[in-house]
This record gives sequence, C-alpha cells and structure tokens, in this order.
Amino acid sequence: MNLKQLSQHLGISQTTISRALNGYPEVNAETRRKIIDAAQKTGYRPNVAAQRLATGKMGSIGLVMPTGPDYQSDVHFGEFLSGLGEASARNGFHLVIMPTDPANEENALKELAVSGSVDGIYLAYMKKNDPRIEMMKGLSIPFMVHGRSWGVEADYPFLDVDNETAFHDATSLLLQLGHHNIALLNGPEGYDFTFRRHRGVEAALGESGYTLRQDNVSHSIMNDEAGFLKMEQLLSRADRPTAIICASTALALGAVRSLNHRGLKPGRDISLIAHDDVLPLLKPVNFSVPLTTTRSSLRAAGLRIAERLIKQIKSGQPDNQQELWKAELVVRGSTGPARV
Repeated sequence: MNLKQLSQHLGISQTTISRALNGYPEVNAETRRKIIDAAQKTGYRPNVAAQRLATGKMGSIGLVMPTGPDYQSDVHFGEFLSGLGEASARNGFHLVIMPTDPANEENALKELAVSGSVDGIYLAYMKKNDPRIEMMKGLSIPFMVHGRSWGVEADYPFLDVDNETAFHDATSLLLQLGHHNIALLNGPEGYDFTFRRHRGVEAALGESGYTLRQDNVSHSIMNDEAGFLKMEQLLSRADRPTAIICASTALALGAVRSLNHRGLKPGRDISLIAHDDVLPLLKPVNFSVPLTTTRSSLRAAGLRIAERLIKQIKSGQPDNQQELWKAELVVRGSTGPARV
C-alpha cells in the first residue's frame, strides 16, 4: 500500500499521515494512533527519500572510527556497536561510519558534522582533557559521548560506567581477603577509563595504608596476547603479586593462560578479578575457574546511547544528562585468601 492508498483508506490527507508518522507535534494523539495502527496493519512503509525531504533529517547516526592495530583488535567496540546498531535500526536510523587516521580524528568529525549526511554523532575512545567535546559543542549537531573526559566540564551528554568505584570495590574485596601486593593490567594509557580505574585501585590501597607499586601497573591493548605477556612478566618476579585486576575478560584470558603454563590456579595461588563487558564469547563462568568480575554490559550501553541520541534528533531538544552506571561486583572462584 502506498501513501495515496492509505490516505483514501483512512479518509485522512497525505500531509497529515506524513506528519503523524514523522513525529510532528501538530497532529493530535488520537489521529496519530489511528494512522500508526493502520500503517502497521497494512504494512505501509514511508518512502525514505520523501521522508527525508519532509523532515529535513537523514535518518542516520555518524561515528568516526580510528584505524590502526590498536583499534582493529578491539573486540569491545564491536559489542558496543551491535547495541548501537540495533537501537538505531529499531528507530529507523542507520549508522554512517567514517574510518580515519587517529591523528586526523578532529578534522574527520568536523567533516562529518557539516556534511549533512548524518543527524547526530556518537563520540568514543574518550581521553583525558579530550578537545573533541568542546569542538562538538561548537557545531550545530546533536552528539552523545560514551565515557567521560577528566578535566572537561560535565555539561555535555554522556553515558559512562563508574570505573573508579568499580575498581575501588574490586580492590577492597582483595584487601579483605588479605592481599596488598596487587597488580593492575590496565587498558591503553591516556584514556579516561584507564585513568579512573587506576585511581580506584590506588585509592582503595591508600585507605588501607598501602600503595600501588608502579612496577605492578601495566598498560596495553586489551586482548589475550597482551594479558599473557604482561602476566608472564609479573610471575617472573621473586616478589610477584598475590592478586591481579584486569581491565577486561580478554586480558584475563591471557593471564589465566600464563597461570596454567606455570601450574598455578586462580583463586588458590593467585587471585584474579576482571572487568566484564558481557562479551558473548568471553563469559566469566566459562573460565576454567569461574572469574570474579565487575560487570557492566557494553551492548546495553550502545542501546541506551542510540536511544538518547535519536531522542535528541527527533525532539530538537538538547540533552546534557550525566548518566553514570554502577558496575556490579560478582564474586566467583578466581578470588581467595592471600597465601602467606
């Protein structure tokens, strides 16, 4: 059924139907419901080109994707992207991805914003004092930030996990179990989330009269290989840590491989905690010893960010909500009392 046929079927003008289906407020609620119900029952789908002309919207969300090995090996971003894409499709939007060299990211964002090809932009891989936020605030396009930027005033729309509290809680658990020689296998240096996680571990240790030794901290890509190599370095020391906190389950997978290589068992010989982004292929319960984790779903974050960004686009109203999710601490077999 086309627009003309639907108009004749309902006895309502084509203009009113288009406005109702595109969210214009001047159509009253009863008429809007009647039109939407009829469109669903008859299988009517608005012509995309006509819809764009009527609304002045492209029906798309843009994101700039840095290229290079550090990003291409990031399984975490793919999980987030699946949530972002699902919510976008559910609302009739599609994603426009612009690959770029990391050094050119600001210019790529400006180009995407002024191109007219997208209605809103999603920002990722936030760093401390990230200049992209102030730049985006100066452009006339809705945007949403995944994460935060230490040093930038929080008057921008974001969704973030409370990384500092999550890693403070993880460290506190280990301290209660008698550990104080604790190591942190963190994500790449310079990012806001790695900075806040470091702060959380450091603060919890400090509250109990201990310090986070610098030789117990490492930064790397969050994958299995890096986890194995970093763990091998720690285990080679005479004063090796009694507990390890990993920034991801991917790092933890490599760390466990290193422990197995040396005949050591998580929770008995060394305690292990990881942050769980709820990746389908890396479930903590499927580790040889179920993994204690701080847990927050990346996919759910992607869904929520897309919903908030699309709401901005459709309503034309700014969104400066500061949404901070608390990670859940899930205790399993990979943590146990410190061996003295």
